[in-house]
Amino acid sequence: MDGYSVHFEVFVRKTPGASWTLEMASENRSAAVRVAEELYNEGRVAAAKVTKETLDEETREFQTVTILKLGAAEAARKAKSQAEAQPLCVTPEDLYTIHARERIGRLLEGWLDRNNATPFELLHRPDLVEKLEASGTDLQHAVQKLAIPEAHARGMSVHEMMRVFHALVQRSIDRLMRDAKRGALPDVDKEGFAAAAERVAKEPERAYLLGAGVAASIAPAASWSDKVLRLLDLADAAPKGQGPRVLALSVIEQPLAEILESKPGLGDLLGKGMDLGATLAALTRLTAYEAVETLIRIEPSVAKVMPQLSPAAQRLAKWLSSEDFADVRTALGKRILRELNGPRRLKPGDAEAEIDVLRALAMSLTAAAGKLLPLEDVQHAFSVRSRMLITGDFVEAYLGQGKTSREEVEALIWLTENVIGGANKRQAGRWLKAVVHSLRFEKEMLKAAGEDSASARLAQLAALQRSVGRCGLAPEDSEPLQTKLGDLGGLIEGEAKVTASLAKANASALQRLTLLLKLACGESAPLGPAASRAKAEALKLVRNDDTRAELARAPEQMNAMRELIQQAGLAA
Repeated sequence: MDGYSVHFEVFVRKTPGASWTLEMASENRSAAVRVAEELYNEGRVAAAKVTKETLDEETREFQTVTILKLGAAEAARKAKSQAEAQPLCVTPEDLYTIHARERIGRLLEGWLDRNNATPFELLHRPDLVEKLEASGTDLQHAVQKLAIPEAHARGMSVHEMMRVFHALVQRSIDRLMRDAKRGALPDVDKEGFAAAAERVAKEPERAYLLGAGVAASIAPAASWSDKVLRLLDLADAAPKGQGPRVLALSVIEQPLAEILESKPGLGDLLGKGMDLGATLAALTRLTAYEAVETLIRIEPSVAKVMPQLSPAAQRLAKWLSSEDFADVRTALGKRILRELNGPRRLKPGDAEAEIDVLRALAMSLTAAAGKLLPLEDVQHAFSVRSRMLITGDFVEAYLGQGKTSREEVEALIWLTENVIGGANKRQAGRWLKAVVHSLRFEKEMLKAAGEDSASARLAQLAALQRSVGRCGLAPEDSEPLQTKLGDLGGLIEGEAKVTASLAKANASALQRLTLLLKLACGESAPLGPAASRAKAEALKLVRNDDTRAELARAPEQMNAMRELIQQAGLAA
């Protein structure tokens, strides 16, 4: 747009009712939206919004449009109090904290991806620092994007804030280069990782020193999976002593977590080109390995959905099953929950497969609850995701075209069974009721002979009635549906006179009684008028002396017959 300049700003509220604070500014719309969503979904802020700022080069005025708003609504106006600004990073050591590394990763995301590196490696490898300095604009743009919100929050000029950050960056670079030049950074491949960890464990800057050794050790890796394998090799070689071992594993955990948080790293480890459902299934298998492997052996539906892990991922999964990398496991678990709570479809274009994936994920995460994530958080996430399964668009895509009304009822019963939450179950029940009570379903079930026989249709209705009773609907929702199915069965049976035909059939009394009892107990006809008529005929037959005599002559069939009689509600 000629004469205009556009950028995007992310504002946050730390607590409900607090004033908006500028978190970052970027020329990349998707990056700004992603940062706002991450901050809000992770619970680090009470609210977040993204605004589009358009600068008119002639008037030098900004036009502001809010394009995204998340979290608490506007609170009642209070007397303004200047929010305490978060302290700046003032020493090189401050850049090594987890929050600083996260921000470095966002600001230099493109450069890090091009160089197959993590923020941890950048902070510990002199060769990467030299390459970043030589790039010129990447470092300058990162400092500028960081300085804009910081300057706004502190009432300083952007130029002044950039000088502060440039000085901090330069001190950090000088420190790393100086330590590399004087040989202070350990070579863990030569010295041995355990020996290096034990040697530096008493140093004040032990994490920084050992981190430089770890970063140098994984630098030759040709891929992200190779980096993970090299990190696990180091973990295998970690010292046994409690202090040095804790230090060693905590240092390894930092680049490992950053690789798994990055899209390229996770894609290389788990497989590229997967949709969200397959990615979450693979992540669940990675983070809850033992529980998922047990389910795969006993539950075919889970085995069908879970992707096979690569050798590197399998090796990592076994480490994540221990308590050594518990923070990484927890972070991945939270990421799974964030995606489940998010708006993205698990299987775009395949609604049926989406239900299958969600069911397998629910079983797996519930089985792993406690060690991986709190059970309440898992249930809440699946309740949120269930709401997406009962929207009109999803149900329409799920039912598709060309299904008979009976197939639609079966599909909706399966959908109802796989959503959780009282409100979600009720809404799924409404979709089911709309089809069961439709004229199309009634006509299909009462159709003239020539397609399915009356007995086959009665059996179909009986199966649907039992399924409705098992899909978790509240009694006030399920009972009217079961009654409707029973009434349809009564109409079919009355028209075809199935009970009367069986009662007069040219067969033994034992065979006739067996068939009538199956109708009466809801096995081959739905409970309702049809079952009641069959029960009455069965009662007459049971009281017949010839029938009793025949039963007495077949004691081996008495137990099975007695069970059917009890299910039908007849005296044995």
